[in-house]
Amino acid sequence: MLEGIRIVEIEALGPAPFAGMTLADLGAEVIVVHRKVPAGTPGLGERSALDRGKRSIALDLKDPGDMAVLEALAARADGLIEGFRPGVMERLGLGPERARALNPALVYGRMTGWGQTGPRAAEAGHDLTYIGLSGALWYASEPGDAPLTPPTLVGDVGGGALYLVAGMLAGLLRAKTTGQGTVVDAAIVDGSAHMMALLMALGLSMARGRSLLDGPHWCRTYACACGGFVAVQCLEPKFYTNFLARLDLAGDADFAEQFDAERWPRLTARLAGRFAERTRDDWAAHFAGAEACVAPVLSPEEAARDPHLAARGTWVRAEETLQPAPAPRFDGRAAPVRPAPARGEHGAAIRAWLEGRA
Repeated sequence: MLEGIRIVEIEALGPAPFAGMTLADLGAEVIVVHRKVPAGTPGLGERSALDRGKRSIALDLKDPGDMAVLEALAARADGLIEGFRPGVMERLGLGPERARALNPALVYGRMTGWGQTGPRAAEAGHDLTYIGLSGALWYASEPGDAPLTPPTLVGDVGGGALYLVAGMLAGLLRAKTTGQGTVVDAAIVDGSAHMMALLMALGLSMARGRSLLDGPHWCRTYACACGGFVAVQCLEPKFYTNFLARLDLAGDADFAEQFDAERWPRLTARLAGRFAERTRDDWAAHFAGAEACVAPVLSPEEAARDPHLAARGTWVRAEETLQPAPAPRFDGRAAPVRPAPARGEHGAAIRAWLEGRA
């Protein structure tokens, strides 16, 4: 879908390379500028799944000659991605102003936690601190428990990398029609706060444990006899009715008032006892085809073997590792997983191209 688009990615941690991977999965030519490190450095040459489908050149951005190579790449690119703290690229000599002078149509993507401006802009932080401040961590626990979310998914990936991708795509469309680039300020605090819009639009209670998504007995996970878990979220009454029917609770008056918040803790305890009687896989089979919105909680390895995900090829094995397939799909097909390069693998070819020798 992005064939003909060239992105230069400056090596960074977490969300920036994930954004680059996503753009590569979508068909863009992504040239990742890896740090030039001495031979024998631990990890040298190791391939990262986040680099799949990219080409690699190793540069020392403090070396004038190597910086000239980066400038030549930026001049020939449609977009550039960097994930440093604010001001670092300016100090290296290739901030947005310099990049725009080299290439007025360049879309300059900046990935940070706190954003390019504001009192915290220069501070250190990580996924959990960003979503803690933004409000996105608020619902992530049982009432009274410490908030806990899947590491990196809400902040680095959801609120960070995917918002950078959206910003880059919007900037690329604008550049195509106007010839003018833009600077994309993708901040995890902004993106993760923006994701809360759906919950806020539903009018959910801001009291933890009292909203429709974090309080009811029909919206949570339950432990099973085997130590595994099942996920239940039968929000609509018709699915709740099916859920009760499969548990032989359709005639139980205590469960009849689905939205009575005062009953939720008591009914949660009752269901916890019921689900603890059988294994996760037993429950998965029991609810199969029931239209009750119940599913087993699987590890990635287990998910790869699930009949539905296996049929779709949602998980694939590439370079001897389990990886998620590119998403979304176009015309019903997922893009193939392309190999990841070794650090600097394409350096000679890229330099030859820049010099007009290839």
